Amino acid sequence: MKKTFLLIVLSLITLTGYSQKKKGKSKAKAETGVLAKTDNLTAEKVKNEVHIYVTADGKKDLLFSKPVDAKGVLSEVKITGFTTKEIPLYYISWTEKGTKKTDLKTEDYTSVVSEIWDVPTKTQLIGNDQRTTHIIEKVFLDRLKNASETQEKMRREGFEFSLLSNGDFILKDKKGETKYTYNTTDKKYVTAAAGGGKKKK
Repeated sequence: MKKTFLLIVLSLITLTGYSQKKKGKSKAKAETGVLAKTDNLTAEKVKNEVHIYVTADGKKDLLFSKPVDAKGVLSEVKITGFTTKEIPLYYISWTEKGTKKTDLKTEDYTSVVSEIWDVPTKTQLIGNDQRTTHIIEKVFLDRLKNASETQEKMRREGFEFSLLSNGDFILKDKKGETKYTYNTTDKKYVTAAAGGGKKKK
């Protein structure tokens, strides 16, 4: 009877350990792997980076990579093919959200990455990172730190990016907005107002 009881206990311990190990593996898999796929382009999370790969003739090449916060959460990862002035391009974007916390300050940030690529030439035509941070901070009002107050503010960095249906795009901030159009001669985006004068990399 004792032997049977011991066998049952050992079996349960082994099963529990195995299931926990399996759960750990599936969690690690969920944090990496394919995020989006369009045509021969694939977005993947590899450790603390987003990698964009191009597959051609069965070979997988890295188009570009971009670091992300290890504790951040990625969402809305998109790869969109479009044509402007008969030139095929790809719009690649994602959103990253996270929190940075200290004893006196909490920062909740949202970062929206927007990139346009000419894939055959592996050329980045625009790279934009718009970041919004909501900050709650405890601020001391006297030198001895006896009195304090909680202050709240928003910090905005970068431009708001909008891709238009014709392949042009707009960069916008609190000072205004600028429209960019593709210049087929230079194979770059230039300011639309200047008619191809001022260039934006």
